[in-house]
Amino acid sequence: MKILLVNFALIASVLIGGLLVSLLSKSKNEQVIKLMLAFSGGFLLSIAFIHFIPELYEFHDFNIGVYILIGFLIQLILEFFSGGIEHGHVHVHHVSRIPITLVIALSIHSFLEGIPLGSQLAGMEIATSHHHGNDNSLLFGILFHRLPVAVALMTLLIASKVSKIKAWTALSIFALTTSFGLLIGYNVSDHFESNSFDIVLAVVVGMFLHISTTIIFETSENHKFNFLKLMTILGGCALAFMMH
Repeated sequence: MKILLVNFALIASVLIGGLLVSLLSKSKNEQVIKLMLAFSGGFLLSIAFIHFIPELYEFHDFNIGVYILIGFLIQLILEFFSGGIEHGHVHVHHVSRIPITLVIALSIHSFLEGIPLGSQLAGMEIATSHHHGNDNSLLFGILFHRLPVAVALMTLLIASKVSKIKAWTALSIFALTTSFGLLIGYNVSDHFESNSFDIVLAVVVGMFLHISTTIIFETSENHKFNFLKLMTILGGCALAFMMH
């Protein structure tokens, strides 16, 4: 039952993001994206440092840091193809077609973060002592980030004059990719040692570190908005701390 609820939440977070684009004006969209990303950036950075990195090092030697670095670099490469939409960059191209490379880059990221989430759910069901968190910090981190990315993606698709059918098709592909990773992690976790999934988790943590630090260190010319962004980031950090 829990895996069904998690899948529903993962898909719904993206579809809600798509719906928000039609409800808000363009200027509101930009501000909503930036604030939601700021909150998710603070939350992702905090769960990485407070929760996942200490646990990864507790159960592994220092080589686990190599996989965190690999994840950081993978995200750097993916953002070369996605144009940085993961942290709110919306580069509009008036070509009336789906930006395939962007969707693929987002989908790879989403697929990878679903695998350790599925393994975690499987571990919670069999009550293993080492499945990184019998809490929902990873799930919430993914949800908090997917929502503003979905808003940014739909905003880009609409601004690029893509038809509504194509736009919702691209968004649906993005919505389903984390679920695919989740199902794989959930169904094959019994056939592999937990260390195998910890490697994937370390890669995902490295990706989180790249996304969150980029979001946090990007600034706006509007100093008033920068203060609001700072408060939003601190709010995300505070929530992660309370969940620890």
